[in-house]
Amino acid sequence: MAQVLPAERDLRRVIGDADGAGDREVDGLGEQELLELYRSMVLLRTYDERSVVYHRQGRIGTYAIFWNHEAMQAGAFHALEDEDWIFPSYRESAIGLLRGMPPATVLSWWRGYPAGWWNPEDYRVASICVPIATHVPHAAGLAWGKKLKGETACAVVFFGDGATSEGAFHEGANFAAVTGAPLVLFCNNNHWAISTPLEAQTRAETLADKAVGYGMPGLRVDGTDVLACYEATCEAVARARTGGGPTFIEAVSYRTAPHATADDPRAYIDLARVEEEKKRECVGRFEGYLRRAGILHDDLAASIRSEAADAVRAGIADAEAEPPADVELLFAHAYADPPVSFGSDLDELRRTLG
Repeated sequence: MAQVLPAERDLRRVIGDADGAGDREVDGLGEQELLELYRSMVLLRTYDERSVVYHRQGRIGTYAIFWNHEAMQAGAFHALEDEDWIFPSYRESAIGLLRGMPPATVLSWWRGYPAGWWNPEDYRVASICVPIATHVPHAAGLAWGKKLKGETACAVVFFGDGATSEGAFHEGANFAAVTGAPLVLFCNNNHWAISTPLEAQTRAETLADKAVGYGMPGLRVDGTDVLACYEATCEAVARARTGGGPTFIEAVSYRTAPHATADDPRAYIDLARVEEEKKRECVGRFEGYLRRAGILHDDLAASIRSEAADAVRAGIADAEAEPPADVELLFAHAYADPPVSFGSDLDELRRTLG
């Protein structure tokens, strides 16, 4: 019978305290692999911080901040193979960068330019999902399709704690379990669905308990511990590849930034806890781990940060160089057999826009 293992009710951790107490190693991660994890986290952090600045400058639209969620994204990503698929929510908008997607592409998405949409097959990264949980059934369907074809690929779908209150999540989780789809359901539990706290969403002791109802295992990890996220995802991926079906991972953190740039969380969030959580943010925690292990030093850290900053600066320059989109795109692919009025509607739109 599927269950949340008793040991898993306490959050799994690999990175210990600031003095190194509790540090342990993860099988299969050598010095180079650990540095690649760090590069990924720094790239994501740099992208996120610069995107907030670009929004304030009016250079991109409303932006969903993911500061201190990088450990979940990088940890899960590095547990995958190139053939595996990723289904991001808006909180994971930049995860395609880890697959080689140009920063300009993601920045163009936030600017509302057509260049911000990509062919998912090019990167095995599905389109960014803004509606809550509607991509969970999509991920389950793709994973089931891989199983039916006899392929070894699996899929991971990212969503927040608020998504577990949506019907689409339950439908997708149930479908994945019934079909034995090779799917990892990765829940970012940062305790807030915009302004709704976790305790107002569920009476379950943990979100991982929801996995039991679908006959799949549930794992709980410290969401600010990139190595714990990696290790748990590796286990879930291995289970998926060997016919064991889906796994639910609850990565627990606390949201330290606004839900998005249009949000003012001071009206509802625990500001004292935010300040405490910022002291143990995920990039700094992992950097401390690497320094204690003698893997990271000042010059290397500075070089990695500079490389990430250059990439994101070049990305915004490329995004802003995109020519204005032709408004015909609003009409061109709406219908296979468009109504006769589309021609005059497009002419009227062009006149309105000047």
